[in-house]
Amino acid sequence: MAGKRMNTALEGVDRNKLYSLDEAVKLVKANATAKFDETVEVAMNLGVDPRHADQMVRGVIDLPNGTGRAQRVAVFARDEKAEEAKAAGADIVGAEDLMETVQGGKIDFDRCIATPDMMPLVGRLGKVLGPRNLMPNPKVGTVTIDVAEAVQSAKGGAVEFRVEKEGILQAGVGKASFSEEQLAGNIRALVSAVRKARPSGVKGTYMKRLALSSTMGPGVKLDMADLGNEG
Repeated sequence: MAGKRMNTALEGVDRNKLYSLDEAVKLVKANATAKFDETVEVAMNLGVDPRHADQMVRGVIDLPNGTGRAQRVAVFARDEKAEEAKAAGADIVGAEDLMETVQGGKIDFDRCIATPDMMPLVGRLGKVLGPRNLMPNPKVGTVTIDVAEAVQSAKGGAVEFRVEKEGILQAGVGKASFSEEQLAGNIRALVSAVRKARPSGVKGTYMKRLALSSTMGPGVKLDMADLGNEG
């Protein structure tokens, strides 16, 4: 049934056309016909080689209309900072006990935050958290003394983005149930953040291609000119 639905959706998408943002959002929403609320994702092809340190693209953006997904947040902290994290709404807070839980293979969270003094402990979990893109990092605000603000940001719609191999960056920008205006606003915010994160080592075209899709739907290519000048 899913294959039949995909074939029907593909018939309505011109694979050679570059759609305006409004057209693309409308089309993706129309093709999100699964029985669950599909996630809408952006995929960008960037003119970078992430194997070089000076071409890594990474950051975090507070989407203006949220993600539509409840984020479970874990915080590595002790004493007063642990209490601040709990008060701010963190789902899991701990130190050595949390480290042992993660080492045991139980990772029941979507974002991970740590106070700076906890990093020697958290560093032991690099092989577990790193591949899942959950390792706390000061560059994206997840290693911080202000754990309350970090927790609230993660709960409120913050999305971390990071370019992967082959120069591809993917990020969720909301749910198919969002209005067209909400999705368009989130997409513009993400594109702006990625442009601002352009590494100094990049030469030539930075943002090459951009496509929009839902979890079970086909990709729709976006006209980059509709999203402003290339950054």
